[in-house]
Amino acid sequence: MAAPLDMEPSALSLELLPTDPLLLILSFLDYRDLMSCCCLSRRLNQLSSHDPLWKRHCKKYWLISEEEKRKRNQSWKAVFISTYSDLGRYIRYYATLKKAWDDLEKYLGQRCPRMIGSLKESVREEDLDAVEAQIGCKLPDDYRCSFRIHNGQKLVVPGLMGSMALSNHYRSEDLLDIDTAAGGFQQRLGLKQCLPLTFCIHTGLSQYMALESVEGRNKYEIFYQCPDQMARNPSAIDMFITGTSYLEWFTSYVNKVVTGDYPIIRDQIFRYVHDKECVATTGDITVSVSTSFLPELSSVHPPHYFFTYRIRIEMSKDALPEKACQLDSRYWRITNAKGDVDEVQGPGVVGEFPIISPGRVYEYSSCTTFSTTSGYMEGYYTFHCLYYKDKFFNVTIPRFHMVCPTFKVSTARMETNQNEYAVDEDEDSTDTDEYEDRRRVLDIPAPPGRCPRHT
Repeated sequence: MAAPLDMEPSALSLELLPTDPLLLILSFLDYRDLMSCCCLSRRLNQLSSHDPLWKRHCKKYWLISEEEKRKRNQSWKAVFISTYSDLGRYIRYYATLKKAWDDLEKYLGQRCPRMIGSLKESVREEDLDAVEAQIGCKLPDDYRCSFRIHNGQKLVVPGLMGSMALSNHYRSEDLLDIDTAAGGFQQRLGLKQCLPLTFCIHTGLSQYMALESVEGRNKYEIFYQCPDQMARNPSAIDMFITGTSYLEWFTSYVNKVVTGDYPIIRDQIFRYVHDKECVATTGDITVSVSTSFLPELSSVHPPHYFFTYRIRIEMSKDALPEKACQLDSRYWRITNAKGDVDEVQGPGVVGEFPIISPGRVYEYSSCTTFSTTSGYMEGYYTFHCLYYKDKFFNVTIPRFHMVCPTFKVSTARMETNQNEYAVDEDEDSTDTDEYEDRRRVLDIPAPPGRCPRHT
């Protein structure tokens, strides 16, 4: 018999649903909502404690494996709650940073095992609180989170944050532990409220993180300091920007390492960047180029931007033996951002005349400088055949671009009258006698160390 039309249907209740549909609904909830369901009713409390629901959250937020869960001998819900009680403030960052550290350790364990031994164990929450009290500034949560996983590394060579080597220059940056970083916290003008993240024991170079928005810096911005060599005010420090937050800075670096963008050379991470299009093949010989910007040898004022490049010359292993040849000379066409062209020609490369035979690879590094923030190089090598000594041929060097990172000019410089030491930035700061004369008159420190160029 049909129900009377004026009779109201019974109210729908979530608890009246069968168990399987309810568990499916609960599987779409975030951990906060899932925890709230525990307080609604006895049945929802029972269902929201279903272990597979918390397994998903443990893996998503804490990257906890089955093996680790077995060692703890707890339910997935208990594992989540105990981990959250310790690391809950970092739940936005932990999985991303933990994965970055795990990927880095796995990669280096296979290619640079001695570097793994320099990593330090994590610090406690109270250690980070003590550092904040010591320096009088709050540390960003992504930075704190990283140090809850690893406390940087020992001051050793090679450094975790990359190396660079030229004929007369070497740099290797360590990731500082929290106590060493706190000891280097800056309050002086030009670097006020800046915390060092890295340090090179050879050059004294550091990357800093701004803990407050002062002196023209954004809060948590990461940069290389670059003293203004044209200013008399020592607080006039320009900045080459390397990151907008610790999370972005660290994870982007790790990604370049573990994907092979940064090559491993002699058990060290070298921060050369290779453009996949920067490859040219002539006959059986392929030339590819990687580049890197060196902030420690560069300056914004005067404009002097220092780059190094690494060239790989390889002959196909399938080439015939009679294709073996020797490099005689090089030709470079160098163009800056204004379109000014410089041509360089000379014997060999870096003082050598390498022989290239089937399957053999020859690599070398050299450098160049620009008075503009970018430029490019291209050219060719001239070889002669070993079997037919009177046969010469050219091998193309692909065009490769070099661009300095974003930089900020010191607020101290902008607030100072520049007339007394203004220079024409159109000129190459390293190659003109006129600049050297002005440098002596003004008693400006000479630009940083140089190396043989365009070889």
